[in-house]
Amino acid sequence: MDKEGISSLTNICMTWICQNVEVLCVSQKDGSLQIRHCPLFPQELADQLLHKLADEGLLDDKTVGIFQNLEALRLRQAFIRSSRVSAEAFRLSLCPHKLQELNASHIHSDITISDILHNLSSNKHCRQGLHSLLMNGLNLYRETGEIGQARFSALRGLKNLSVAWTDLDDTGLEDICSLPMLECLDVSGANITDLTPLLNCQSRLRSLTVHGLQKLEMSTASLLSVLDKLRVLRHLDISNDRLVTDVDNLVQQLLERPGILPHLVSLDVSGWRGVGDAAVQAFVEARPGMTFIGLLATGAGGSELMSTGGNLKVAGEANLTQVCEALRRYSEQESLLREVLVHLYKYTSEIERSQPDILKLVSDGMQHHTDSLHVQLVATACVFNLTTLELVQGMPLHLLETVVQQLLTAVKNFPNYEQLQKNCLLTLCSDHILQVVPFDRYEATKLMMMLLENHEDQTLQRMAVAVVSILVAKLSTEEISELGAEAFIMKQLLSIVQQKATLGVVDSTLKFALSALWNLTDETPTACRHFIQCKGVELYMELLESYFSESSIQQKLLGLLNNVAEVKELRVELQDEDLVEHLLTLLINPAVDVEVSYFAGGILAHLASGKGSVWGLDDELLRTVLDKLHSSILTWSYPQREMVSYRTLQPFYQLLQVSEYSGVQLWALWAVQLVCSQNAAQYCSILHTEGGTDILKVLSSHLDTHSDIKSLADNILTMLEQHLVGPESKHPANFPGVSKS
Repeated sequence: MDKEGISSLTNICMTWICQNVEVLCVSQKDGSLQIRHCPLFPQELADQLLHKLADEGLLDDKTVGIFQNLEALRLRQAFIRSSRVSAEAFRLSLCPHKLQELNASHIHSDITISDILHNLSSNKHCRQGLHSLLMNGLNLYRETGEIGQARFSALRGLKNLSVAWTDLDDTGLEDICSLPMLECLDVSGANITDLTPLLNCQSRLRSLTVHGLQKLEMSTASLLSVLDKLRVLRHLDISNDRLVTDVDNLVQQLLERPGILPHLVSLDVSGWRGVGDAAVQAFVEARPGMTFIGLLATGAGGSELMSTGGNLKVAGEANLTQVCEALRRYSEQESLLREVLVHLYKYTSEIERSQPDILKLVSDGMQHHTDSLHVQLVATACVFNLTTLELVQGMPLHLLETVVQQLLTAVKNFPNYEQLQKNCLLTLCSDHILQVVPFDRYEATKLMMMLLENHEDQTLQRMAVAVVSILVAKLSTEEISELGAEAFIMKQLLSIVQQKATLGVVDSTLKFALSALWNLTDETPTACRHFIQCKGVELYMELLESYFSESSIQQKLLGLLNNVAEVKELRVELQDEDLVEHLLTLLINPAVDVEVSYFAGGILAHLASGKGSVWGLDDELLRTVLDKLHSSILTWSYPQREMVSYRTLQPFYQLLQVSEYSGVQLWALWAVQLVCSQNAAQYCSILHTEGGTDILKVLSSHLDTHSDIKSLADNILTMLEQHLVGPESKHPANFPGVSKS
């Protein structure tokens, strides 16, 4: 990605390959994949493809088999972090390559450090040429023990080794320290009790990370004695993940020890509370080459030297710059990350301009700790601060897409923690995010509905319903149909409407729930059936009476009933004399907004269509309906604002047959002219593509067509001639979906 968030051509191509990997490959006998007619990849691109598969969560025994093709795909820098590659697949697909770097941290399989060492050491080139190896978070051996266990020292070319948060013990450390070229070592969180073996590589060790060594049994004097002998050391991390007071004064003694680590350029002592600014400043001033010092949760960092910038970067909490540096450094260390996020929340509470770099750091931390409630709770609060109002519009879409996915993951992973759910929903309740940012809206809608099912908190309910209402309007017809098949969604939304109706309130939750139901039943017969089965018709009849003076509520109620009326076999469910009489009142009452009269007329038109073939009420009532439809519609004026939008105009065509009643035809024509006059380019194209033009021509030219119908049909045809779009135009399915708010 560049600074504007635009993907490089290489990244776009790699993403496409990952999305279509099954199509591009053939399966081998062992179930692994092989690319058909695979071209020779430049070596760097082969590395990038492996990395991309891992990043996308697609790297497993099946897909890693692609790299058994050593002639076309030559790996040098292998990234398989967090993949699901087994020991056997690792041996077959990766070990034959002439690897120089391997990141095998946090693999989700039974593979062990011993497996990796044994298989790598079987390749002569890897024994000499592998110079960087990361295996954080893996077990050293299998629980049952292993025969012929390989040793670290077999990889003679290793310069950089990381085995943090493993069960590495003192014996393993002794083996590691015999490596002849070792320069960088990370044994954070390991089961090490004694660091004395480090003296075996004191002449070459340049970087040492021993964060969180809770089992260390050395005295402060002994530890400092070992560190003092590492004369070429340039980077030292002795930070503490427990964030406790340094009762043994380890850090203070290190800082005050004369001449210790003279070439040090980076020191991290974060997490040791009780460190003094004076000692830190003296230590740094004695080493003018220092470029970094970690002071988070130490109490130090507020001095002028630590706060004025320059070449020295400080991870701390004294100012936003220090906090951002800490975010960058500690994204994988849960306790330190949690601490820095608390400080970030305070600094971002009144932020005035978009900070995409900071949001990216927060997102990275969330991604590394998806199962940590404490991290997710504070991080989601920070995300809200960073994405409020106009701030969100200054963020790259690709970044917001990632952040939204992290928020949805948090909602899914912690369904019972209401405050976390609220934090996520506060951010998601953004028009920019819901309308513009690309993400899986179908899955998000289902997730929101499950959230509604599990919580009764009014604030949470209000936000979740608002999100659902907007998301449903953005879904495709196919996705809405799938949602409509979920009966629990209909039940949950109707339950919310019932609760609000019982209290007689008109609030945003009621309006959003009604909008969601309206959109959910659009062109979705299954959802309409669920609506009927859940006693929705009876409820809506009550609401039409109780909310008679609320035009916005009436419109949403009638809009959904109009969707039901479009389904021919369900029209019988609306054959209720009281309902029809009420609809007639809304149709003919001049005091009623035209938006309400329009939908009332639509329901009546559908019920009366087919020459009354499904009409089950009194014939005199049918004649009244047809008469009032014709006479009332002629008095309507088109509203200035957009009233409704449609994905397709198909429901109107059945009402425009020459055999139909004129009142039915007139309502359908008025509706078509309404949308064409408000968005001619879109709806004239839909009419043309769907064959609506021919239907209008037939209706206009037929001898039995009423003059009012002919006049309106001719008006629409004239509009079509002016705005006609040819066959090369987009298919109607590509137009925006129904937006019923």
